[in-house]
Amino acid sequence: MGYRRRFDIIADMLSVANGRAKKTKIMYQANLSYKLLKKYLDEIRRSNLVTYERKGRCYALTPKGEEFLKAYRQYSQHAVYLEKHLTHFRLEEKVLRKLCPEK
Repeated sequence: MGYRRRFDIIADMLSVANGRAKKTKIMYQANLSYKLLKKYLDEIRRSNLVTYERKGRCYALTPKGEEFLKAYRQYSQHAVYLEKHLTHFRLEEKVLRKLCPEK
């Protein structure tokens, strides 16, 4: 797996927290360093995508977090579609450049 963007990391974290999760579980299942975990956990808490439950000492997804995950999945599907077509477009452009090279 290559470089993950901010939304990818957040979506991974929210997917783990979907059934309530402690910090360690989120860190390992979202494949994050502790430093990144702290950074993004603070961000998703401030954005009200997760809530901290003191009693169980765990994080749980909020309705806003569920909405984010749903929107992210749709975004991700569109991104895959566009990347596939962009690759095809670049190949076509390469053929044209070969047929008519710049001097």
